[in-house]
Amino acid sequence: MIRLEHANVTVSDPKATAAWLSDVFGWRIRWEGPGMQTGHTVHIGTDDSYVALFSYGDAKPSATDRYRTIGMLNHLAVFTEEDIDTVEGRVRGAGFTPINHNDYAPGRRFYFHDGDGIEWEVASHQGERKPLAFQYPFERGCLNLIKSEGACKRAPSSLPRREQWKRYR
Repeated sequence: MIRLEHANVTVSDPKATAAWLSDVFGWRIRWEGPGMQTGHTVHIGTDDSYVALFSYGDAKPSATDRYRTIGMLNHLAVFTEEDIDTVEGRVRGAGFTPINHNDYAPGRRFYFHDGDGIEWEVASHQGERKPLAFQYPFERGCLNLIKSEGACKRAPSSLPRREQWKRYR
C-alpha cells in the first residue's frame, strides 16, 4: 500500500499556522527549522502524516482561482473520528467561518478557509445519512456526474466543472 506522507504548503507565518492546527486538530509539531533554500518550515501532524508549512519570507498572496489553475492545491481534507460539531466549534474559536456543510455517503463534512486563504475540509463518518437530491459530484466513479439516491445523473453540460461543483455541493 502507498499512502500520502505529507503535503508542503506555502503560508504567511508557519508558526502561527502550526499554532491553530495544533489547537483545532490536536496535531503536534514534528520538526521545525530553516527551509531547504531559504525561509522557515514547520512540520505539523500525526505520527503517520503531516503538513509542511513553509514561508519563503516574502511570499505574496495569490488571487489565482485555484480550481481553474492546473497545478494549484484546491483544498486539504482531514478526517475526524471525534464529534464533528466539536471540531467545528474549535474552527469557529480559531476565528474561521465554516461553510458548505453537507452530508455525503457515509457521513458529514464542512469546509473553511484559513487566514492564508487555504481551503480545508473536515469530514467524518458520523451522523445518519440524510437523503439528498444532489451529493458530492466526484464520488465513487461519478466524475462529472451527480450522484442522486444511489444513481449517477449527468450534470448540465453547459456548466463548467467548477460551477457544477458549486451548484451541487
